[in-house]
Amino acid sequence: MRVYVPATLTTVRGLLATGALGGPVEAYAVTPALREWYVDDDAEALEYAALTEAARASLRRLAADPAAPRRRVVLAADVSDRDVRQRAERGHGAVDVTADVPLAAVAAGHVDEPEAVPVVARAADLVAAADAGDEDAEFAVGDAEDLELLWYATQELADLVN
Repeated sequence: MRVYVPATLTTVRGLLATGALGGPVEAYAVTPALREWYVDDDAEALEYAALTEAARASLRRLAADPAAPRRRVVLAADVSDRDVRQRAERGHGAVDVTADVPLAAVAAGHVDEPEAVPVVARAADLVAAADAGDEDAEFAVGDAEDLELLWYATQELADLVN
């Protein structure tokens, strides 16, 4: 199953150093709840919806780690279905990967471009307020969500943290 793991560049540095993300790992995937909520049956659109949920969760990770560079990171990984548990209380596509996610399972990284830093930094500062229903904060988070994440092959991830 393809999962989208919300991360930061600090997370990527750790992944490259240790060779794995230790489980359980918060992630997002195309779940029955996401299919029902999104309504669209297009597989690519559903994958993008899961990626988008992971990108918002990456903002929460940035908010929790003030030292992390202010760029959203989502790692796309392929894991065994048996290691995935749905977590609907966290969102439509929320899952936990109960096992470690090895670097070899990571198919790609999706990362903000460096020019996005000011917008992402503001969104990270306001994501908790947006989650609580603050409309002004939601606009700031929406500005970040309007930015496309760039695609990086796994072998390019090291270039992002050096």
